[in-house]
Amino acid sequence: MKTVFARRGLIVSCQALPGEPLHVPGYMARMALAAEQGGAVGIRANGPDDIRDIKRTVKLPVVGLLKREIPGSDIYITPELEDVRAIIEAGADVVAMDMTDRENRPERAEALIQYCHQAGVAVMADISTFEEGVLAEKLGADFISTTMSGYTPYSPKQEGPDLELVKRLSAAVQKPVVAEGRIWSPAEAVEALKAGAAYVVVGGAITRPQLITQRFARQMDLWLGERDRT
Repeated sequence: MKTVFARRGLIVSCQALPGEPLHVPGYMARMALAAEQGGAVGIRANGPDDIRDIKRTVKLPVVGLLKREIPGSDIYITPELEDVRAIIEAGADVVAMDMTDRENRPERAEALIQYCHQAGVAVMADISTFEEGVLAEKLGADFISTTMSGYTPYSPKQEGPDLELVKRLSAAVQKPVVAEGRIWSPAEAVEALKAGAAYVVVGGAITRPQLITQRFARQMDLWLGERDRT
């Protein structure tokens, strides 16, 4: 598999879900352009339409995924072959997919990985535990991302990024480890690199203004409430 990213660094997740203020055609491409101008080495994007728009707008590699809910299933990040096909046809350089140990996902994901490789596209495994990351590498994933840590019932719940998982995986696997999830500051991104991450994905702290505003407002309201009680 050819080299995807020019160097180690920041991948900006440019995603807006239905019901969010920026879930408007073309907006994520402009976010991606801002990320490119700011020094990102790659973009992570959801859905064929946004992937196409972003590929037309920036020169950076795009990690594509398709979030789709299937009744009775907890797997929603690129769940089926049809989703993989749609992402590849849209021009993604890397396909991100759920590779957690749920619903026989590893066995099903192996065929999806093979399909991506036959199409000349790399695979990013979104995992939640050390064991899942090690298995993802064995199944052929090209990047191991901690995306799902804290979002499966059996993975640790914490406010900040799972740097311990990044550290353990970086020492155990040969494929590049990607730190993703709850990274809110440049300092945390640097700590992820120190823990061994080759790439750091940041989304909400850069491209979801309602979440950025919420963090400011929450901290300020907390201080105001404490002051009023004194």
